[in-house]
Amino acid sequence: MLDELHVSNVALIRDATLRPHEGLTVLTGETGAGKSALLSAIKLLMGERADASAVREGADALSVEGRFFLRGTDDPDGTVVSRRVSAQGHGRVSIDGRMASVRELAEGVGRTIDLCGQHEHQRLLQPQAHVELLDAWTGEGAARAREEYGVALAEARAAAAELERVREMTRSAADRLEEASFVVRKIDEVAPEEGELERIEELLPKAEHAEALVSAARGAHEALTGDGGVEDVVSSALSELRAAERYDEDLSPLVRQVEGALIEMEDAAAGLRDYADSVEFEPEDLRRMQERMAALQGLLRSYGPRMEDVCERRERAREVVAAASDGDKLLERARRELDAAEARLAEKADELDRVRAEAAPRFAGAVTEQMSLLEMGSAQLLIEMERLPRAQWGEQGPSRVELMYRPGAGLSARPLRKIASGGEISRVMLACKVVLGEADGTETLVFDEVDAGVGGSTAVALARVLARLAKTHQVIVVTHLAQVAVMGQAHYLVTKSGGDVPETTLSEISGEERVAEVARMLSGDTSPTSLEHAAEMLERAFGGSS
Repeated sequence: MLDELHVSNVALIRDATLRPHEGLTVLTGETGAGKSALLSAIKLLMGERADASAVREGADALSVEGRFFLRGTDDPDGTVVSRRVSAQGHGRVSIDGRMASVRELAEGVGRTIDLCGQHEHQRLLQPQAHVELLDAWTGEGAARAREEYGVALAEARAAAAELERVREMTRSAADRLEEASFVVRKIDEVAPEEGELERIEELLPKAEHAEALVSAARGAHEALTGDGGVEDVVSSALSELRAAERYDEDLSPLVRQVEGALIEMEDAAAGLRDYADSVEFEPEDLRRMQERMAALQGLLRSYGPRMEDVCERRERAREVVAAASDGDKLLERARRELDAAEARLAEKADELDRVRAEAAPRFAGAVTEQMSLLEMGSAQLLIEMERLPRAQWGEQGPSRVELMYRPGAGLSARPLRKIASGGEISRVMLACKVVLGEADGTETLVFDEVDAGVGGSTAVALARVLARLAKTHQVIVVTHLAQVAVMGQAHYLVTKSGGDVPETTLSEISGEERVAEVARMLSGDTSPTSLEHAAEMLERAFGGSS
């Protein structure tokens, strides 16, 4: 939910703040007052493309800030996002004070807002979006069936790719058989074992320098323990210090240090002795190890640089050899796996179509019912499903799902995008939103002139439906209808001043100001009759509160 919107230097707006109600908020004003600039600001927070031409004349940059309280989060401070665009076209996005990308903005708060404008590229006119509407309304059943279908589709695509790989391998196997056989033979002659290279790399230096290692250990041992060695010298020094310690206790710490050093030397001498005894020097073992290392390094030079690469090369070569000698069996196995994957996919496709086909008339009927409340007469919304050829199956499913519009009971249904007028599409879209309720995942709905071409009893019906929608969504409506304006829990007036550089201002109105604005919308003036009528409309809408 949008809690607050602050706009600076966007088109004719120098500075404006909007604090929409959590229910229905209406924006009214004369044509050309600058309401479209507010919509442009909301679009920027949705992650849409920035345009430097939107920067107010004479300003260095525009900025839009918004605070959102998103469904499913309990942050008392909400999420604060901002968008800045310089007059040179450079942009900057931040979310809760940290730098972010436009894509992150679009995939975050942008997904919680749906701008439903008569002049926008509305989702309702895009057939690929129709299935999303149906699935959102159908709920968990459609989500589960679609997920299972998606898994089966991915498995079928993988099986098809594997069959093509085997076919290609089989086709070229004869040409590569001689080379592959040579590779398998050369690697199998060495037969490298897992971890063998690492073990030899660790042991070989020790084996190659065994004599030097033994000599060094024994020499050090002799230097420590031999006649006149370090231990004798330190022992003699320790005896003298112990004798002197009787006369001066300050020597005690030094005596302990020398005693510790002597103990460490004795331990080191024992360790050197054990080490020298442990080093085995077998010339034949060394020769075999060196030969093995040379063989492994030869494989690395030919097929490396890693032993994993050598093993992978052997497996690929074995496949080529197998394909040349047993290609038909490999192909048959790949075909069987593809057939099995396609059978699973067909089963999941049928299930997805069944779920949608069962839900489609109920969804269409619910939307049609709302359309009748919007004074659309006997017009109906229908959903047409057509199973596509297997080659055209995609992530959305195996069938084309499209909204069809029947203007009257005796007329044929045709695709909504081809037959409905702009005003009709706006009302059908509104009906869909009401039916979807909370299922569509959108928290804030912004309607731009959804009331175009509407008047009389239809205007009253439209206002009631918008008020009903505001029970499940935050709704912001730009309207020219007084019948809609009086239903808003919050009412903002958009005005434009004159001068060389016009300025659009935004102010929340109530009381007499709101009565006057509704009167203007009714008759274009604020005569006593218009004011009285406006006050009555607000009285009926809010029981005395305006």
